[in-house]
Amino acid sequence: MSAVISIPSIIIERIKKEAEKQGISVEEYIIELLSRDLNPEDKAKEYIKASLELLSQARDELAKGNIRQAAEKTWGAVALTIKAYAYWKDGRRLKSHRDLWEYKDKVADELGGWVGRLFREASGLHACFYEGWCTGRDIEEVIPEAEKLAKKIEETID
Repeated sequence: MSAVISIPSIIIERIKKEAEKQGISVEEYIIELLSRDLNPEDKAKEYIKASLELLSQARDELAKGNIRQAAEKTWGAVALTIKAYAYWKDGRRLKSHRDLWEYKDKVADELGGWVGRLFREASGLHACFYEGWCTGRDIEEVIPEAEKLAKKIEETID
């Protein structure tokens, strides 16, 4: 479910700037703010819920032809899923793209090499958000794998 909230533009710009400074999406930045007081396991569960919601939004954006938004939401879902696993498994907050790239290897070692391939494909979609070079087909092929990862981790942490 998504909702429309009216926020003053100065606050929106601040949120965008802070998210960009941290190298994360606006959605991820807001999720991080709202979940900062949760214990690692509850935070992991919230991240998985948010990841599945982002994938639903990615499908909606794709249906509207908004390739860049669909690409970014798909990337955000995969990143949140990896972060959820890190919170659940190690109580660890992944703060940067480098942290994500390194930790995805741990997830791939435990769940299978397909996780690393998915992560690299999703990372390409993140670049697409800025460059605009990917196609709808690229995103269509990544979304089911991203959903598979989110559901696998959701089963693991429940």
